[in-house]
Amino acid sequence: MTVITPAVSHEVRLVERPEGLPALEHFAVVEAPLPTPAADEVLVRNLAFRVSASIRMMISEGAEAVEGVPFPALAPGDTLAEQAVGEVVAAPAGSALMPGDLVSHHLGYREYAAVPLAALDRLPQRPADPIVHLGHGWTAYAALTRGVQIPSGATVFVSGASGAIGSMAGQIARLLGAGRVVGSAGTPAKAARLTDGLGYDAVVLRGGGPFVEQLTRAAPGGIDVVLDTVGGEQLAASVAVANPGAQVLVVGALSGQLAATGAGRTAPVELDSFQLLLKKITLRGYSADDDPEALPEWNQRSAEWLRDGALTFPHERIKGIANAPRAVVDTIGGRHLGTVVVEL
Repeated sequence: MTVITPAVSHEVRLVERPEGLPALEHFAVVEAPLPTPAADEVLVRNLAFRVSASIRMMISEGAEAVEGVPFPALAPGDTLAEQAVGEVVAAPAGSALMPGDLVSHHLGYREYAAVPLAALDRLPQRPADPIVHLGHGWTAYAALTRGVQIPSGATVFVSGASGAIGSMAGQIARLLGAGRVVGSAGTPAKAARLTDGLGYDAVVLRGGGPFVEQLTRAAPGGIDVVLDTVGGEQLAASVAVANPGAQVLVVGALSGQLAATGAGRTAPVELDSFQLLLKKITLRGYSADDDPEALPEWNQRSAEWLRDGALTFPHERIKGIANAPRAVVDTIGGRHLGTVVVEL
């Protein structure tokens, strides 16, 4: 198979680190020479890449200040990075990769990428829409099957339910046996979408009144399992409304990532530790990367659920790399619901 490549590629670079929330002027879409792969690299033509709020932790002023965060700090002039899917243009001899093979890697925000073999995953099948591989459903699935166990009929609360993880987590919790699923969102329109086919029975609104009171009304029988992607006030409220023996799993910190000030790498919360003690609540942080065996399991089960109509993939498509900076600003600003994807 012969693939014709252009002489140049386009990519999104950081112009200046924002001191607060990013704006369009902090990014530029530039023309760059087509990358030349080294002996152990694969040349990939990207088809699409994901836009996540976590980019805030990579680009902000002071981003280097927090050690141990799995997102590298970017300097002005650096190209942004995120999960991408693409097709192989050229691969090293003996790699078993062929031109046209579908692959996943972490060098998004560019049209072409030279990806080390060790940093690339060959996707096992070519679906009708490769964008499904950019979803965060497997993160929610791993969290709800490895990080916690959902008792049959349990009440589950998912903070940040309209995000890439949360918009899948409600559906997955329901499929795993939850009896009632409650989420949180920022607007009534998002709340309506979440309760219309995305697995949620009720949604509480950020800014809609005292959060503990809202959550108590939405979960009158208390909460058994918490999947927290936000932190801050919402995490504190979930502990207050939790039942004895509740499981609280922290998988994100959007309250810090989306804060108007700072680098997005801290998310302070004031918890009533007496509640943890009296109710014997389990509270832990979790990363799906700790359970890689969940990914092939998710791929199999999600394919069946999608085929049967039991699961949907909420996402927003942004066409063209020229619109990627706007996609970043809008994603961090909370404009979209579900996974945000730039399609090339």
